[in-house]
Amino acid sequence: GYPFQVPREARGTFHFYPLPKSQKSRFPKNGAGILLFLFFGSAQILFCQELYPLSEPASSVPKGVVGVRVVSQHFTEVKTPRSLNVLRVMYGFTARLSVMATGSMLNHHSRKLPTDLISHSHVGNQTNYFTNNILRGVKYPMLFNGFHLFAKYRFLSLDKKNEHFRMSLYGEWSNANQAHDEAEPNLMDDMGGYGGGLLATWLKNRFAASITYGLIFPQSYSETQPDFSGGPDLPTTIYYGDAMKYNVSLGYRLSPNRYTDCDQVNWNLYVEFVGKQYEAARVIQNGTEIGTKALALIAGNYLEVHPGIQRIVKSNLRIEASVGVSLIGRSYVHFNPVWTVAVQRYFYRRSKS
Repeated sequence: GYPFQVPREARGTFHFYPLPKSQKSRFPKNGAGILLFLFFGSAQILFCQELYPLSEPASSVPKGVVGVRVVSQHFTEVKTPRSLNVLRVMYGFTARLSVMATGSMLNHHSRKLPTDLISHSHVGNQTNYFTNNILRGVKYPMLFNGFHLFAKYRFLSLDKKNEHFRMSLYGEWSNANQAHDEAEPNLMDDMGGYGGGLLATWLKNRFAASITYGLIFPQSYSETQPDFSGGPDLPTTIYYGDAMKYNVSLGYRLSPNRYTDCDQVNWNLYVEFVGKQYEAARVIQNGTEIGTKALALIAGNYLEVHPGIQRIVKSNLRIEASVGVSLIGRSYVHFNPVWTVAVQRYFYRRSKS
């Protein structure tokens, strides 16, 4: 087995084997150094393939450990570049319970809904209102989106030598309040609301697989819009559709073939399938429901594939990149291809000597 021991607070998070006496001298003597080596050395050898670029694994952040993650996502809408920039702080409350707080900035939307969102036509003396396909590629300012909170609780751990299966429940909440003009909900960067679901991860030797299944319940967005006839502004509310998301993530350790120390550079290859099915949005203006013709506001579903690569330096600094394209259907929240880069690092409290 692998020559690692485990501190009491991390038991149940990883699978370790006794340390031979001949190797005890390799370990640093202070508690912080031991904890750092134990967690990152073991995580790199056994579990680095489940540190997915886009999805959360069922494994949890060890108790008392703080992590920081920076993510930048980019795509081009017609000829206009769109960006999402994220700062996330992670913390392990217990060996099973992890929490994450995320703040984000993006230029996906304006401060108010597009003025051409609702249009009308005349049939005799009757006026018919409908949602219109809005102009894409308009330049928008970079805006602070709000905060996203995420918690997961690992309730099942089946650990064997060089293999494990884990399951976790997760919940999420967002206070974002963007002028979102698509039906598809996305709590991380577009709208407020809440959701939850199940995570399952299986790892054996160099290969890891994880499944995410979850539901999203978005909050509505309200503002006033100009009346085309020149009257007072009209109250307008969009009720976004509930959604079901399903991700399948696969990871494989490319190198090294065999570990000799925890300073070795680690390369991992990934492919992640990201899918979502969502209901149509409802647009209410001045108490009247507006007929939906805009493609971005009707019900939809899609499946994307995101291949990616990850480098782990000195068992702590994690650098990764992926690119996503559509397989089935399409998302109206972003255009393809969508590029994602991220950097992550964990920090430990030093114990008193």
